Amino acid sequence: MAADGLDEIDYGILHCLQQNAREMTPVDIADELPVTDTTIRNRIERLEDKGVIEGYVPIVNYEAAGFPIRLQLSCTVAMDDRDEIAEQILELPHIVSVDEMSSARENIRVLTVANTTEEVDDVISRLDDLPLTIERESLLRAERVRPFNRFGEGVVHEE
Repeated sequence: MAADGLDEIDYGILHCLQQNAREMTPVDIADELPVTDTTIRNRIERLEDKGVIEGYVPIVNYEAAGFPIRLQLSCTVAMDDRDEIAEQILELPHIVSVDEMSSARENIRVLTVANTTEEVDDVISRLDDLPLTIERESLLRAERVRPFNRFGEGVVHEE
């Protein structure tokens, strides 16, 4: 038994959904796990209700969508204000993600997408209006992601 009552079937479902949630039906997942598609549907609903699955988000190629500039900013915010400032940053135009870090410095990481340097300047200006310090700006060249490979270990039938 794992965290918060999750078992190897739950982890197998998470593994399959991470690979391609858009095209993996409960029937497809049941083909990979030793349970029925009805069980898969019930388990997915339970995982959503428990907050383990928070949503389904497409992976967007921002450059192909007309936003060739991806700028990552590392900022420092007072520790007590981190949650509130992160929420404010996320509301700004062109911001696509905000990560809170467990550190005293560079404890907010912001990803912004834009198609002009003027849009980037606008984002930086809006960030400068908040109680934070921009420590570093980096153009993001490429991002690579993969499913967490420990979900489904030993239960998913992979080829």
